[in-house]
Amino acid sequence: MQRSFIAFIAILLIGGWAAMPARAQLRPSVEVSGLLGLPQGEFGDRVGAGGGLQVYAGLQDARSPVAFGVNLGVLIYGIERRREPFSTTIPDVTVDVETTNNIFLGHLVLRLQPPGQRTALSPYVHGLFGFKYLFTETRIESDRFDEEIAASTNFDDAALSYGLGGGVRIRLYHGPLGEGEDGLARPGRVDLNVGLDYLFGAEAEYLKKGSIRREDGGVSFDVERSATALLLPSLGVTLTF
Repeated sequence: MQRSFIAFIAILLIGGWAAMPARAQLRPSVEVSGLLGLPQGEFGDRVGAGGGLQVYAGLQDARSPVAFGVNLGVLIYGIERRREPFSTTIPDVTVDVETTNNIFLGHLVLRLQPPGQRTALSPYVHGLFGFKYLFTETRIESDRFDEEIAASTNFDDAALSYGLGGGVRIRLYHGPLGEGEDGLARPGRVDLNVGLDYLFGAEAEYLKKGSIRREDGGVSFDVERSATALLLPSLGVTLTF
């Protein structure tokens, strides 16, 4: 089932690229969205919801419903904070220690949406194919200036990621937005973007809140392993030039 779904997404990407007109009039768009990460299945049984940010950059021909892009995002699904002495020989100086459980998301995107700039509502659907990078990081910060003193990646792993999603762009502004190559004002639009993606994911190893045990001056990890499916509601702003 998973292999057939991966093949389906790959066919979408290749077929969409082949369908792009040879003399395309490409229009770039950029989306910046707040992201809610809801782990699904066994992944959801082990870790809680997270939040983060994602950025989509894409190109669409003005005469075609096909758009291509790249989607990058970061989720934080666990945070632990504590205060510790700077060292065993300087116990009277303390520092802030913060450990975060994170997921970096990187995906190629094939999107189908109405061409043109004038419709108030612009629904879209898309396929995504890429990877998830799960990592836990610990940072030490100065108490006085919130300055990072040191940081270390405690544990990391990566997993194949793919899925489907969609949403709607709601027009907020349509008019001049930047300049074209001829120096004249170029029409564009600003939209409120509401989206929802479901990302399947291969198995990966990761840490969760409370997975790091500190005993007798040493560190050990309680490592989790599962598939890494995510449901990702998002809300943001899109600029189309």
